[in-house]
Amino acid sequence: MGFFGKIKQGLKKTLKVLNTDVRDLFKSEGQLVDDAFCEKLFETLVKTDMGVEAAQGSVDAIKKQFRGRVVQQQEVIAVIKERLKKLMEQEDSVIRFASAPPTVILFCGVNGCGKTTSIAKLTKMLVSQGHKVVLGAADTFRAAAVDQLKIWASRLGAEIVTGPAGSDPASVAHRAVATAKDTGADVCIIDTAGRLQTQKNLMNELEKIGRVVAKQIPEAPHEVFLVLDATTGQNGLSQAKHFTDTAKCTGIFLTKLDGTAKGGAVVAIRQKVGLPVKYIGLGESADDVALFHPDEFVDAMFDGI
Repeated sequence: MGFFGKIKQGLKKTLKVLNTDVRDLFKSEGQLVDDAFCEKLFETLVKTDMGVEAAQGSVDAIKKQFRGRVVQQQEVIAVIKERLKKLMEQEDSVIRFASAPPTVILFCGVNGCGKTTSIAKLTKMLVSQGHKVVLGAADTFRAAAVDQLKIWASRLGAEIVTGPAGSDPASVAHRAVATAKDTGADVCIIDTAGRLQTQKNLMNELEKIGRVVAKQIPEAPHEVFLVLDATTGQNGLSQAKHFTDTAKCTGIFLTKLDGTAKGGAVVAIRQKVGLPVKYIGLGESADDVALFHPDEFVDAMFDGI
């Protein structure tokens, strides 16, 4: 299944909301664009969690183009899609590989956002492309996370570096990078403990991991992926801002998109945080992941409406 098919499947709940509510706004003979219609359309768009600004901007564009006219549903959808695609524009979202291996990728995020599963998905994708991958289990405070990562490493054919429970996460990250260099690995992916963006000591720990990694490879980490749970909707904005400031995040790995009707939150995150969305998780399997394409995402969000 290609990106469009995967995204459409993942956006089922969002699409259902839009399908029902948007269709209810239109009569078979068309709809007059007046204040009442625009208010209802605004409410429908906000339900997807795209944010007040994005929703209002789309409605304003429709007012400007169609106010006082009777329009068909497809005319309105076309304007909304064009507007959202402009808001979602971003540079190519592929991984920025180091000029010389290993490329170091650091994962961070709050508890329960899906970091470990996301690492497994990215590892499988990289291994299938022929890359040799080393995993660093720097979440030393949660034995279950280390065990889970060990299982994935074994299944996917990746080497893993671990440390004693409660040991310094930065030391594990250091050894993981050293192992990647010594074994000629192409990529080193480092898992970190889940933390709230308000826990200053744990956020400082992220900074320390970054400094330790950079001592071995000055440009590292080459990517810092912030894992955001799509079901949190706009609450993810606060997470994204704090983590970006502390860990110098370079991109977003959005998880659990299949479990929410708030697919529009991607629009708000792109608009407010400015980080590119790199990958989207669309299920529990290691194959349920897709490289993010903004235009196709917007098309899938309104497909069939």
